[in-house]
Formats: sequence, structure tokens, C-alpha cells
Amino acid sequence: MDKKEFELILKEGEGQFIEFKENLDTKNISKEFVAFANSLGGKILLGIMDNGAVKGIEITNKLKSEIGDVARNCDPEVKIYLDEHENVIIINVEEGKDKPYKSSQGFFIRQGASSQKMRRDEIIEFISQEGKLKFDTRITKINKYDNGLVSEFLKKTGISQNIINTTLYNLGVSDSNGFLNYAGILFFTKEPKKALMNAYITCARYKGNEKVNVIDRKDFEEDLVTQVERAVEFVKRNTKLEYEIKGLYRKEIPEYPIEAVREAILNAVMHRDYHELGANVQVDIFDDKLTITNIGGLIKPLTKEKLGTLAVRRNPLIADLFHRIHLVEKMGSGINRIKEECAKHGNIEFEVETNGYFIAKFKLKKKSLPQVNKLRKKVTENTGEKTVEKTVEKTVEKILLFIKGNPKITQEELRIKTGLSRRGVEWNIEQLKKQNKLRRVGADKGGHWEIVK
Repeated sequence: MDKKEFELILKEGEGQFIEFKENLDTKNISKEFVAFANSLGGKILLGIMDNGAVKGIEITNKLKSEIGDVARNCDPEVKIYLDEHENVIIINVEEGKDKPYKSSQGFFIRQGASSQKMRRDEIIEFISQEGKLKFDTRITKINKYDNGLVSEFLKKTGISQNIINTTLYNLGVSDSNGFLNYAGILFFTKEPKKALMNAYITCARYKGNEKVNVIDRKDFEEDLVTQVERAVEFVKRNTKLEYEIKGLYRKEIPEYPIEAVREAILNAVMHRDYHELGANVQVDIFDDKLTITNIGGLIKPLTKEKLGTLAVRRNPLIADLFHRIHLVEKMGSGINRIKEECAKHGNIEFEVETNGYFIAKFKLKKKSLPQVNKLRKKVTENTGEKTVEKTVEKTVEKILLFIKGNPKITQEELRIKTGLSRRGVEWNIEQLKKQNKLRRVGADKGGHWEIVK
């Protein structure tokens, strides 16, 4: 292993394919051997601390012999080969061809940056599923990738290093000849739909509570990270934003908890069944709810009741790549985080439906969101023809929103945009000035408004 590859692995840190060990503990390392063999293979670096610091280890023939004995004592034998870099020994564990593999401590599988012991039901399901090759690790005939996407990914992981020949291989998204697997296509090509016709997110905003009248619609077909980011922006753009003003401070309150929505979209692209070509991830926004749908029911032994307690992933490599760039945290905790964010928001009921599809539903409760002014004082505005009652908070909200978007907006423009009369606009602006929430900077002509924070 050359210096650049070694430094890249240290910067990447522990993950789906990398494990650090300070010393050789034969009982502990056998667990890692079978976990990697039961998964996609990986590397164990002896002489490295958990934080990536190089401690070093004395490399002797005795040490190498002990490592070989551990591999041979696994059931069946785990295939490994050794490499060295200065005072660190690299144990390359091959993906097993005769799964499942067992150590003296039991059956283990690699889940993100840790090796998890499998329970009885999980072992049975593992054996039954093993004949099905994981979608995200299937090698394709495509070897072209986008350097910009790879560089941006490395930057998000905290790695500032030039791309080298083994970068994609070490990330687990290509074989040793440089051919990408499907995870590599989804993350590191700009148009993955060319290779995977269903690899995109459709977002739609409807008028009313049914899929009848479409107000806005967009397909996002870029790399997977960009798809998620743009889908979240679509939700922000097509849902309400309210304001709560307390004294001199204004708090923005989105109609839906954005972090929960982002987590649900991530969950959809990570766990969808990409073998099914007839459907893609769908985000639908209605007047009373928001739903996120992906094809692919729960994987055994996961049940609806166990959501948030077990980490069972249909596409482990895709999940690991999102984990590396800090878009997901602990494996299996996504549903719990969504529930927590909805509870904090206070106006959302969250539930999931699993019937071959996985549908995350965010439902608006009947009560309204907090308003700008809790007192809801009413102002009578005389238009000359009729008397119209406007609530202070709604009028204030509109005026401040338009001023924020255009500090040079005129009172005449405000009249047109708000639907108020000239006298109504003047009265509300005067009240905002008295409350020290708004001030005029410069002359009436050529000056601008300034919102007091």
C-alpha cells in the first residue's frame, strides 16, 4: 500500500469497509473477520487508534502467523491477505463465497462502522436472502465518473485530498479495474438515470387533498445527494412559512419540520428496492398532508413495530456513503429522529404505512400554527364603501415579508401586494415604527426600509 492510499484511509476513518485496531486481540478480531466476510469485505488496520492516530505495531512473523490462525479457525475459513505500511499491518478480508461465516462468539455482520451480532431470526433471514445479490454492490460496465462529485464528496467527509486511482475502490464503489457498481453510479455520475431508469425523485404539489389538480411538479435526476437536497428545497418552496414575533425577535416556523422531511427522503432513497423498475421515489404535498413513498416493503426480521430499534438495510453501501458525509447518523435511528422532530414542531402527526411500499406520512393537525401576535387584536379599516376587519398579525406578517424581500418597496407597491387601502398601509407601517420593529433609512425617495431584529 502506498503512502497516498494509506493517508486517504486514515482520513476517511472507520466505516463499512474500514476498521482500526491498536493491537491484535484474537478473540475480538475474529468477530471482525466474519463480519466483513458476511458483508462486502474490508480492511483491518493493526496499529491504528480509534481516532485514526498511528500508534504502530511490531510486525513479526509470529504476529502474521497468529493472524492467519484466526482466519483459519473461523467457520468456514475466512480468506485474507496481508499488506504493510511502515509499522502498520493491513489485513484485507475478502467477501465470503460460502456465507454465513461464524467466529467463536457467533455470527456477525458489518453495519456501518461496527460489527453487529446476528440473532437467530436474522441468521435465518440472512441465509434465505444471501442468494440475492445486493443491488448497490453490483458491478456495471461503466467506468466514467465525475471528478467534481467525487471531490465534493471527499470534502464533505472532511478529506482534502486529490483523487487517486484507488479512491473509488477504497470507497467501495468500484472494482479494482475501475468499473463502478450501482452505488458509484448513483453518487458519482451526473445522470444516473441513463443507467438506472427509475433512479430519480418526483416531487409534486397538489391543490386540495387529492391527486387531481397539480400546482407544481418536478423530477430530480441528478446524483443522489443533489436529488435529496433539491427535493427538500421543493418542499420548502411549496409549503407555508409562518412567523412568530416575540419582542424584537422573529422566529420562522415551517409548516412541516424540515429536518424530519429530509430524514424521510433520505430513508426513501436508501431503502427503496432499485430492482423494481416500475416506480421511483415520490414526494407529494397536499393541503392537509405530505407523503414520501418508495417501493420496497420491510426486510425481515424488521417489522413496523421494530422500526427505530433494528438496523436492517436493503442497500448497505448507499447507507454507508450517506453516513460518511454526515447526512445520516446512527444506523436504524432515522424513524426515531423523525418522530422527535415532529414532536418538537407540535403540529404534525407522523405515521408509516408498509404494504409493499413504504410510505411516510406527515399530517397537519387541526389547530393552526402559532401566529405573529397571540392577542389577535383587530383593526377596523374604513375603505369608504365598507368596513373590513383585518387581524394585526396577518397584516404585519404580509408587510414584513414583502419588505424583507424588497427593502426598497414603496407604500403603493405594498398596497397592491397586500390588498389594503392606502390608509391601511400607512396605519400598519406607523404601528410597526411605534413598536420599534421597522424604520425608514434615508429619504422617502431613494431610501429603504429596515426591519429591526
